[in-house]
Amino acid sequence: MSEESGERRQGHGGPGGAELAEAVLDWRSTADAAVLLDGFHALKHALRFGADVRIGIADDRAAVLALARSLAPDVTDAVAAVVREVPTQVLHELLLRVHPTGVAALATRPEREANLRLLGAAPRTAPVVVLDNPRNLGNVGAVVRLAAGFGATGVVTTGDLDPWHPNVVRAGAGLHYATAVERVTLAELPPGPLYALDPEGDDIRAHVLPADALLAFGSERHGISPELRERADHLVSLPMRPQVSSYNLATSVAMALFHWGGPAPLGPGLP
Repeated sequence: MSEESGERRQGHGGPGGAELAEAVLDWRSTADAAVLLDGFHALKHALRFGADVRIGIADDRAAVLALARSLAPDVTDAVAAVVREVPTQVLHELLLRVHPTGVAALATRPEREANLRLLGAAPRTAPVVVLDNPRNLGNVGAVVRLAAGFGATGVVTTGDLDPWHPNVVRAGAGLHYATAVERVTLAELPPGPLYALDPEGDDIRAHVLPADALLAFGSERHGISPELRERADHLVSLPMRPQVSSYNLATSVAMALFHWGGPAPLGPGLP
């Protein structure tokens, strides 16, 4: 780190008083109703998939922009437009924890009705992942990241866990903006044949999963609820050797989405 950068990170350079006060005020006035994007990769993904990012803060803006030019040149200009520099002390005052990349941002949460329209649109070209009363925030974030990578239409959860909880968004690396993520009741599930993962179900390899499928997963401990099981059109199971009790939730989702097929292969010469 250069001497100049070190001074800036300790608060001896960077923005002047009025500029700093404006950044702090904008952050605090936005934070309560916004989605926290923790770290560069979350910010990069959110911008790449069209998030309305209201403000970003970093204690070394030049380093963040260098990271953007290296890892995400497609969003470097957008990063430059939203990230403001604040002293290290202020960064720690505004954030409960500071990501190793030294940057955080606040974005608008997508409107629920818009997400529900995306989830319910027909014809649907990719499945919707249903997490039935999940309990682990990190697992839900990992599933969102998987769903975004596989091009799933969305991820919906039942129960009281908020799939937009900051810890879920952190585990999802900002990819909530790449797929529709909502909490719903069973009555609000999108249309489509419901395939529920259950140890007593048919081997999933005996089924061709249609693009408009709902793929439902229970928790590792309790499995799917009786109510969801009753609604299921098909009960299917993942291959597993005897005496192994379960897979991690995200692993189960990955196996089912891989069996479905995922996004189309890229053509020759495409990146």
